[in-house]
Amino acid sequence: MKSDRLLSIDFFRGITMFLLIGEFTHMFASMAEPRFEGGVLYFIGTQLHHHPWNGLRFWDLVQPFFMFIVGVAIPFSSAKRLARGDSKANLLRHALVRAGLLLFLGWALYCIGPGRITFRFQNVLAQLSVTYLVAFLIRNKKDWIQVGITVLLLLSTELLYRLFPVAGFDQPFTPDKNFGAWFDMLISGELSGGHWVSFNAVPTTAHTVWGVLVGKLLMSKRPKQNKMVIMLIWGAALVVAGYLLDPVTPIIKRISTTSFVIVSGGWSIIAMAVSYYVIDIKGFRNWSLFFAIVGMNPLFIYLFAHVGGSDLVYNVFKPFTYFMFSWTDEIYGRIFTSAVTWMFLWYICYWLYKRNIFIRI
Repeated sequence: MKSDRLLSIDFFRGITMFLLIGEFTHMFASMAEPRFEGGVLYFIGTQLHHHPWNGLRFWDLVQPFFMFIVGVAIPFSSAKRLARGDSKANLLRHALVRAGLLLFLGWALYCIGPGRITFRFQNVLAQLSVTYLVAFLIRNKKDWIQVGITVLLLLSTELLYRLFPVAGFDQPFTPDKNFGAWFDMLISGELSGGHWVSFNAVPTTAHTVWGVLVGKLLMSKRPKQNKMVIMLIWGAALVVAGYLLDPVTPIIKRISTTSFVIVSGGWSIIAMAVSYYVIDIKGFRNWSLFFAIVGMNPLFIYLFAHVGGSDLVYNVFKPFTYFMFSWTDEIYGRIFTSAVTWMFLWYICYWLYKRNIFIRI
């Protein structure tokens, strides 16, 4: 198997992170202002917000995309470390430390907001600590075993939600009345708000494991076109299966129902296939570097934006950008300020890239 890095992986991770940091610039909230209702801007803005409950919007796919692409990179990074002489014990030690740091950082982000210690598990870093570790530990198992483990996790989740017997939390697909809500009360003594649940880390492990399988496919000696076709077939099959399940098990991102995991996993594989085709088969690589640059420092830029860095940049530019739009509606000044902030966050990644500074764990 080859261990050469594919630019489509960095592009996929980069465009996902670019969208994630865009949320912190307030751009998406401004686009979804009621005054734009009925227009293209409003439609895009709503697609860049999570669906309130049963349904699927584009923004519901962004976290699965990130969980998935982390899995795709695992076979490549493991092969690279083994090639340079690292032992299997060193790889395991690194994975354990990495998962621990992801969990700590994800947990710490929830303590910053309320200004008190609270154990929550809903953000991408905390959940990735679980999905990454499981995917790493089983990465060398046969493909059918890895798939079987994800099916078992999804079936277990389905049964827990449907059969959980505790009164008040026995309504599987009702906000804050389900097993996931009970689990949050158990580990943190409170609901998260927004109907999100920590238990999502269990079913969404499938996204990272499926990413590992796609990574192994990409590293194989199969013809490139054959790899793309395989991804498209499996991705389309999962998307169709997920939508067909919706009447039985509703597609709900906020509690990561099995139908949601399946349909979003399918879209992740299709998106990877398209990225691979455009960048690594057809060779349109130059333009993709814009996003790949963000994908080379994903942890840093996510944490920087999340802990207030984006707000700091926004407030620095605000007096100047608002002045430029003082003759018109304030909303356009907000949108322009968000766009400038977004580009400055990208420039930070570019500055690090040009100096070969890559912050990883």
